[in-house]
Amino acid sequence: MYFQYKGAIIALFTAREMCSRQEKWDNIEGKEMKIIIIGDGKVGYKLARQLSTEKYDVVLIDSDEKKLRFATDHLDIACVAGNGADAEVLKQADIAHADLAIACTSEDECNMLSCLIARKLGARHTIARVRNPIYYRQIGLLKEDLHLSMAVNPELIVADEISRLLIFPDASQIETFVKGRMELLELPVSANGVLEGMRLSDMYRKFQIRLLVCAVERGEDVRIPDGEYVLKAGDRLHIAASHKDLERFFKANGKRREKIKKVIICGGGRVGYYLAAQLSTLGMQVKIIEENARRCEELCELLPKATIINGDATDHDLLVEEGVEEADAFVALTGMDEENIILSLYAKSQNVDKIVAKVNEDRRARMVEEFGIDSIVSVKTATADAIMSYVRARKNSQASANIETMYQLVDDKVEALEFIIKSATEYTGIPLKDLALKPNNLIVCIGRKRQIILPSGEDCIEVGDSVVVITMEKHIEDIRDIMI
Repeated sequence: MYFQYKGAIIALFTAREMCSRQEKWDNIEGKEMKIIIIGDGKVGYKLARQLSTEKYDVVLIDSDEKKLRFATDHLDIACVAGNGADAEVLKQADIAHADLAIACTSEDECNMLSCLIARKLGARHTIARVRNPIYYRQIGLLKEDLHLSMAVNPELIVADEISRLLIFPDASQIETFVKGRMELLELPVSANGVLEGMRLSDMYRKFQIRLLVCAVERGEDVRIPDGEYVLKAGDRLHIAASHKDLERFFKANGKRREKIKKVIICGGGRVGYYLAAQLSTLGMQVKIIEENARRCEELCELLPKATIINGDATDHDLLVEEGVEEADAFVALTGMDEENIILSLYAKSQNVDKIVAKVNEDRRARMVEEFGIDSIVSVKTATADAIMSYVRARKNSQASANIETMYQLVDDKVEALEFIIKSATEYTGIPLKDLALKPNNLIVCIGRKRQIILPSGEDCIEVGDSVVVITMEKHIEDIRDIMI
């Protein structure tokens, strides 16, 4: 067991525990990258789980002994108890040999200080989670002095995601690639809709729009379909296209919802602030319901175009009074998953057309989807995806292509990765029809200068391209990994 006494970190083990801990260190000696994670919260644990699964050498630091005990019981990692901003604790975690230190505690100041000390002690790269809008606005100045390789603002990432969902309300989920010029969205096939019963090859001919259905969910089954695949009501399509072509597709589909004008946001935290600022800029009428009176005063100053209501969003009468029935979109962003789920179900009962709920716990997110609330966002997942993109890019930094962006889709069953082609290799300059890909892998898009190419068999990959790949395999680090 681990505990802290007068600032000194003491670890006590039974003989059996000592052997178990030594076995863990022995088992990870052959792993390629050493990564130290500071903070065993939701994000830290998710990162530790994913990185250990991908055979990285992971050390988790946290001052909570119970959390560390749970982590050691469930993951193939080593743990050190203590404050991640304490140089002695970092030394105990062997920070001098770390390829990467990730600070994701709940305190920005601790994260930035931990990264600074980690670099001073020999860590090659550092990532800090920075959530405070004031700090993040000046992160460009801070990064150099703190020697940060990357700063992640999870709430801003999630706000961007929700904003895209409100621009394309028919979509359940939207991810962006090639600096925002290509979008990958999730679209449910509705009963008696235009798409029901249509073959994919007929769909392309009917709409005459440059788009690609790159994955389909049908119940528990997920596949990368061919042109003979016939769509059924309830299928969830993952469609890749440019923003303009998606607009044309929704218009041609005939089922596009009305443009969103009135938005109610429940919860005035950081996500709510970032989202309201973005939506106000887009000309939407934004109303935030926040229980904390002091926070309401801050939001009134920060968001002069938004309406700020001091009250409990779970109060039925308050929601009715504030016009939930007239809202075009309802976004539940309180600090509790359960509240967000209940609020979303209530909004659904009031026939609000577009509902987005923040649900961090993966099991709860799957449950909510079964209730028919199809737009779920997770701060934890957004943070982990951003950091995992960087980790894989560092791991294959000597390869011919670097990972620029990565998203986990379909309950982590599918990955979407964007590669930047750095140098000529055996697959550049070769028509795609002559490249043998493994099953369940698809080259979705090529970004070349300012052009977006949904490739045919005659197209080639060239040096400097951004190449987006959809795969059902795990741990893809190079485009070569999807080829036979």
